[in-house]
Amino acid sequence: MKIRANGIDVEVEDSGPGASGEARPAVLLIMGLGMQLVAWPPALVQALVDAGYRVIRFDNRDIGLSQHFDQLGKPNLLWQGLKLKLGLTPRAPYSLADMALDAVGVLDALHIDKAHVVGVSMGGMIAQRVAIAAPERVLSLTSIMSSSGARGLPQARPEVMRAMLGQPASNALADVADYYVQLFRTIGSPGFPMTDAQMRERILLGIQRSFHPVGTLRQMLAIVADVTRAADLARVQSPTLVLHGKADPLVPYACGEDTARRIRGARLVGVEGMGHDLPPGVVERLLEPLIPHLKTA
Repeated sequence: MKIRANGIDVEVEDSGPGASGEARPAVLLIMGLGMQLVAWPPALVQALVDAGYRVIRFDNRDIGLSQHFDQLGKPNLLWQGLKLKLGLTPRAPYSLADMALDAVGVLDALHIDKAHVVGVSMGGMIAQRVAIAAPERVLSLTSIMSSSGARGLPQARPEVMRAMLGQPASNALADVADYYVQLFRTIGSPGFPMTDAQMRERILLGIQRSFHPVGTLRQMLAIVADVTRAADLARVQSPTLVLHGKADPLVPYACGEDTARRIRGARLVGVEGMGHDLPPGVVERLLEPLIPHLKTA
């Protein structure tokens, strides 16, 4: 369904109250760079519903069925990256803080006072921003395969960055699917490999719903430009769980360690063999600490 949140149109999926209409604590799931709400594995969503939670997913701005911002133009990532290396702050068409306000706006539109906020990758960064900006709205924070954005943290390997910055041979469905299969093969979990057929099924679910790569570029620039979040994490008051793959080739495990260090009382759980994706097997290992964390908070 489409709702109005923070002044923009946002596509939302809401599991709603239980069958008997009872109020359930809400879990707000925030997806990562260029990914849509359908990228949340159904097994994870269903496990949260079965545990007694109201699960809300949404497409971030500029992706999926939420409002696109093509009027802001295509960013020059090479130039903005050079500015960052020179110690200058890149200019982004919108910020992760804006995207955090979108998330809070989703809660407002659904008349939800407080929620457990769970984000993966860029979504973890947005979730961190929600906990910084609106602590009174956050029952707990969970940051998955994400980072504080602090300078000096280990970076992705060169071959991973080449895959991230590549593009399909054409906009034909087969070429786009081939590109993303190779990308997820590069960043995926070595301990929990998926077949090409499994990957392709997941990928087609997204790109047949919406394909908007320029939105991914603008989101990427919002990540690069968010240079103060690491220091701001000291202000997080919410009970925090940091989940991170020990084999993550895109956002190395040290980034999860750094995030946990910066948030008072945060608990870090590393997952052996997990890369930068959510395949079967990884989902079960994430749920083991996640559901008790939500219940304790």
